[in-house]
Amino acid sequence: MKVLITGGAGYIGSHTNKYFVDKGINTVVLDDLSDGHVESVIAGKFTKGSFGDAELLEKLFAEEKFDAIIHFAAFASVPDSVARPARYYKNNVTNMQTLLDCCVTHGVKYFVFSSSASIFGEPQYTPMDEDHPQKPINPYGMTKLIGEKMLADYERAYGLRYCAFRYFCAAGASQDGLLGEAHNPETHLIPVMVKAVLNNKPFSVFGNDYSTQDGSCIRDFIHVLDLAEAHWLGMKYIMEHDCSDCFNLGSGTGFTVLEMIKALQEVTGKKVPYIIAERREGDPASLVASKEKAKEVLGWQPCNSDIHTILTDAWAWENNRRY
Repeated sequence: MKVLITGGAGYIGSHTNKYFVDKGINTVVLDDLSDGHVESVIAGKFTKGSFGDAELLEKLFAEEKFDAIIHFAAFASVPDSVARPARYYKNNVTNMQTLLDCCVTHGVKYFVFSSSASIFGEPQYTPMDEDHPQKPINPYGMTKLIGEKMLADYERAYGLRYCAFRYFCAAGASQDGLLGEAHNPETHLIPVMVKAVLNNKPFSVFGNDYSTQDGSCIRDFIHVLDLAEAHWLGMKYIMEHDCSDCFNLGSGTGFTVLEMIKALQEVTGKKVPYIIAERREGDPASLVASKEKAKEVLGWQPCNSDIHTILTDAWAWENNRRY
């Protein structure tokens, strides 16, 4: 079997690429390296380029004859999407259509999509299941919701089978030290906290006046290794059952930012410097997943997503980064 992994030099994509290769899958990673790292492609083949480049896609699809697509490539910063929505609609929507059209042309029937919990917006209840109302409050979330709608239309019209995963907060690193989180600039909470400790410079906690137990935002952190496994299980599921489905991926447990600071201090034995800043536009107060559907349908269990395991792996990575 041969699989194209777009964005496979990125954080979640690189872990998933390694997981698939370890399962005996032939992979081709397509990444423009705008946020990825070629050093993270430690298995499979690599092609540098954009998933919106129709000519490049045509060449790749004709040569490689893919059985499935795992689509990670996207712009993924909430605050950047608020400031620069046009680039998000171009990359996450228009370019995705180019990729989907190539799938239709070449008869590639299976598509696993990296969606986001951002499609839900402010939670009306928690934990949030797959039927939670979808009302994104930032352009990033809207582009991911449009992506899901496109997939449903392509299934109806062209028979494409898809699996859409709504991630909550991906975190952690591979436990062999080979792969980890390396964004520039970094906006995700855990690496930002870890860098604050290592550099002894305070980071900003955006808001302490939310309706939560301590006023800071609540998030559900899911280990990147558990996400990689979910993509494997999802691809197998849609192939074996010739169907499409959507799943929320989280640990099912939420932590406030201030609770995360305390947990990192417990893991490292070091003080985490921080300051309280204004709320960040586009941030919901709380995001916690229901993991029940993924467990029941896919047999997925987030075995690595204990918060202390996540923080220990992230701490080890930042102290000995390869890239």
